[in-house]
Amino acid sequence: MRVAMYYNNKDVRLEESPVPQIGPGELLLKVHASGVCGRDVMEWYRIRKAPLVLGHEVAGEIVEVGEGVDRYKVGDRVFVSHHIPCNTCHYCLNGHHTVCETLHTTNFDPGGFAEYLRVPPLNTDRGVFLLPDEVSFETGSFIEPLACVVRAQRLARLRPGQTVLILGSGISGLLHLLLARSLGAGRIITTDVHKYRLEAAKRFGADATIDARQDIAARVREHNDGRLADLVITCAGALPVFEQALRSVDRGGTVLFFAPTDEGVNLPVPVNDFWRNGITLMPSYGNSPLDAVQAIELLRAGRVRPDDLITHRLGLEETGKAFQLVSEAGASLKVIIEPHRAS
Repeated sequence: MRVAMYYNNKDVRLEESPVPQIGPGELLLKVHASGVCGRDVMEWYRIRKAPLVLGHEVAGEIVEVGEGVDRYKVGDRVFVSHHIPCNTCHYCLNGHHTVCETLHTTNFDPGGFAEYLRVPPLNTDRGVFLLPDEVSFETGSFIEPLACVVRAQRLARLRPGQTVLILGSGISGLLHLLLARSLGAGRIITTDVHKYRLEAAKRFGADATIDARQDIAARVREHNDGRLADLVITCAGALPVFEQALRSVDRGGTVLFFAPTDEGVNLPVPVNDFWRNGITLMPSYGNSPLDAVQAIELLRAGRVRPDDLITHRLGLEETGKAFQLVSEAGASLKVIIEPHRAS
């Protein structure tokens, strides 16, 4: 089979690899759609494991079922989670599934930027979800990133009527925008340095957009009756974005660190001011099976409609181009690889 082998962001090669052989409790998936995530192009993190096949936003069709698997059959259309919690450790039992050690060591073989992948037993047991008839393979590739957004907004306790500031209008920022709108947020304000993405945010429902090079806090007050934002979400990894977040949150508000920043970066926090003003700082990483189920239902019911976010549909041989589009963060939103797409 063909795979897109990652060496670095500017070196992604189309190579041949054997179709994975499955064993008991496993599945063989024909990959129909695999989204390129911003974390796929986080080179400082990825390059240490190179060469490897990336891609974790996967939807496809089961083409082989291993011995002992009775919940799925050949021909089933599914989404498959790459990271799976054990559901039994101290952290899972306390609701912190994304810090589970098992979650950080599970994956599928080899990755979503391949024609086929093997789904290991643990992933098969608790990380495979049937796609509803209303959800296409392309839409199904949004389940993983949307589930991450679902978890983040659940932890941040977004409430109807709140003002939400989203720093960064790339794909994660736009998914936050779509979900916040569906949950009844009041004003939603987004930022970015690219006019293309600001225009996209406006098109997808932002009440106001701000060039990220401006004084964000002052501009938020202009659009929000003199107040700062109740919930600030960082969806870009540059340190100035995190500093903007600290300056833009209102009393009693929350700063949600959704995007990571570069390795080794520390953020100075005005602890006394935040203590006095009741401000919450919180991160959110990944998602749990519950979040995936909720994301699927949001997509099935049409509460979140992400298909118009897709700007590029590329074949496996164009994965290198896809990495460039995502890493440049310019005139693209969602880039999807379709491994069986005709050239």
